[in-house]
Formats: sequence, C-alpha cells, structure tokens
Amino acid sequence: MSAAPQLVVHRDKELMAQAAAARLITKVVDAQAARGYASVVLTGGRNGNGLLAALSSSPAKDAIDWSRLDLWWGDERFLPDGDPERNYTQAREALLDAVPLNPARVHPMPPSDGPYEVDAAAEAYAAELAAAAGPEDHGPVPTFDVLMLGVGPDTHVASLFPELPAVRETERTVVGVHGAPKPPPTRVTLTLPAIRAAREVWLLAAGEDKAGAAAIALSGAGEVQAPAAGAYGRSRTLWLLDAAAASQLPAQLYRPAVA
Repeated sequence: MSAAPQLVVHRDKELMAQAAAARLITKVVDAQAARGYASVVLTGGRNGNGLLAALSSSPAKDAIDWSRLDLWWGDERFLPDGDPERNYTQAREALLDAVPLNPARVHPMPPSDGPYEVDAAAEAYAAELAAAAGPEDHGPVPTFDVLMLGVGPDTHVASLFPELPAVRETERTVVGVHGAPKPPPTRVTLTLPAIRAAREVWLLAAGEDKAGAAAIALSGAGEVQAPAAGAYGRSRTLWLLDAAAASQLPAQLYRPAVA
C-alpha cells in the first residue's frame, strides 16, 4: 500500500476546482518535460467536470502540450455515443473540444450503440490499456501520471460500489457493472488493481453530502464496504476537499500536503 493519504482542504468547491486544475497543469507539464508525454485518467460527476471547466478557463492551460497527452477514463455510463449523461460527452463540453488533443491519444470507453455489450466493452477497454502499456509499466495498464476519482456519498469511486462484485475484482483491470445502485445501472469501470497502477491518485470531494463518505473512507474502513478507501497511488494519494466535505474529519488528519 502507498503512503498515508494527504489532504488538502479548500474553502469552497470553486476554489477547490481551480486549485486542482492548477495542480494538474503542473503535473502534466512536469511529466512532459521529463518523458515527452503525460497520461491522465479523467473522472466525471460534478467535481470532475468542475475541475475540467476550471482548467478550460485557466490561461496556464497553454503550458500543456495537448498533442502529447494521453487521456483515459476511470468509468463510463454504458449509454449511446453522444448521450449527455456520458462522462466522455461531458468532458468534451467542459474542456476537450476546446484544446488541440491528438485524437489517437484520447481513449473513451465504448458506448452502448457500438459493437459490444457491456462485458465485451470492458474487455475491449482492458485490451486497449494493455496495448498502451510498455515494459516499464510492469503490468497490464500504463503507469498513469494522475488518476482522478470523484467520491460518491456512499463512498463509491469510478463505478465501484460498496459490496458489489466489481470492487472485489483482483485480476481484471476493467469490468462491466450490472445493477449499479445509481442510474444508469449498466456501466464500465476500472478496477482497484488498475487504479493502483497510477503514480498519483486524486480523490475529489466537495459538498456536505460527501462529508460522511470522506470520514468513513479515511477512518480505516475496508475497501469492499468503502471503495474510496481502496483507491491509492503508487507514490501518492491525495484527497482534495472543500470545507463542507471535510467537516466530519478529525483535526489530526489535516496534515499539510506539498504541491
């Protein structure tokens, strides 16, 4: 397991989104300077989309070489291409259509109106990840520079829900989800083994409805009961919260985090 999670608490969700966007720009620029490219896993939901919108409005985004950025997704609602509820559709609207990405380096999860049913779609995405992994990655997925996750009120991350089969998966990197408690019920998600391949995992939580989930996940809960507790990076795990989401955390968890 990685080192203990670090927490950064911001006054409100807008400030959190802006600070997280600035942090992501720095990480991507540093990775590109070191290796020539960077790899990021995006998350949907209000906090993930808020971060992308903040990134879109930041003048510093021009420091990124967008053509040398690989983009992946942590999960997706299994809906038709272009559906407004798909994370990919929302990411395009928030940011992606406005920056000069290389389409070959953008990897959305398959839609429901493509050639696959949901479990085959998961297998196809796992194969795409495996094809992008190099010998230096020591596994079936690339070593992502940053993997972002929103935290649900029930402690779910990606589409890994408490007690459901996907959160118990230890071998496969991507699975189909049937009967998710949050609509739509059918989804595709990275598993915890794939999430833990990232150098850094960032968990985003804002709002009073996330306070209980943050407190549970950071209190030593088990990952099957609290999937967010099982999401950690190889070198760093960072919780980015607003004051409302942090309101139930004990004060001793507020260790200063370095940029």
